[in-house]
Amino acid sequence: MIAMFDSPAEIGIVLLVIILLFGGSQLPKLAKNIGKAQKEFKDGLAEGQKESSKPAEATKSDEA
Repeated sequence: MIAMFDSPAEIGIVLLVIILLFGGSQLPKLAKNIGKAQKEFKDGLAEGQKESSKPAEATKSDEA
């Protein structure tokens, strides 16, 4: 996401807008919720990969 900004000034402007929208007191809560959502997303991906590999393992054992 940072790669789409051309200069540090643009990053600063975006951060300033975020602070104005959410307020300084809400930023820790926002960061915590984003962290939780990211963890749940990663856990869901890992679970989905396990689920998708189970049928492949079952077919391998059936062939043997």
